[in-house]
Amino acid sequence: MSNAALNKIAANSPSRQNPSEIETSIANALYDLETNIPDMKTSLRPLQFVSAREIEVGHGRKAIVIFVPVPLLSGWHKSQQRLTRELEKKFSDRHVLIIASRRILPRPKRSNRSRTTQTQKRPRSRTLTAVHDAILHDLVYPVEIVGKRMRTREDGGKLLKIVLDEKERGGVDYRLDTYSEVYKRLTGKSVNFEFPQGSTQDY
Repeated sequence: MSNAALNKIAANSPSRQNPSEIETSIANALYDLETNIPDMKTSLRPLQFVSAREIEVGHGRKAIVIFVPVPLLSGWHKSQQRLTRELEKKFSDRHVLIIASRRILPRPKRSNRSRTTQTQKRPRSRTLTAVHDAILHDLVYPVEIVGKRMRTREDGGKLLKIVLDEKERGGVDYRLDTYSEVYKRLTGKSVNFEFPQGSTQDY
């Protein structure tokens, strides 16, 4: 991998020193797009990622999840639709998903709470709930989430149902199973993505 391609991996990422095969492929692909598609050069040049991994999503298919620095997420979003299309051409039969690399901070122990309140509170954005919610929005971007419902199964297990904006049905309906499997692999939680069945007022 060339030094220019290596620069697509964030300098503070452990993957920078010893990138995996998929991370090397992603870095090379991004550099190739930046070099060969003139109108994408400006938007792609500042973009870097922290790591990347392949996830089995069933039926012998895989998805590629690219984890990017939180401060750069808006930059990725600006060209995400076109960028994912171009990357999926290079990585055939694999969906490409872009998710911010967020860190979950543990809940402070009771014995430390008095000390913690005097120093620094745990930011809400670093809680388990907030990070898992942010992953949902990253997975489906730029599609808007219009509703959420928690269902309890007969066996007592819980299933989160995410309702997506009907206007985007034609563009992402074939990716819903990938979203569900990737979310479960990243969080351990079961979730179904669907579109409104009639009115959305109940959500």
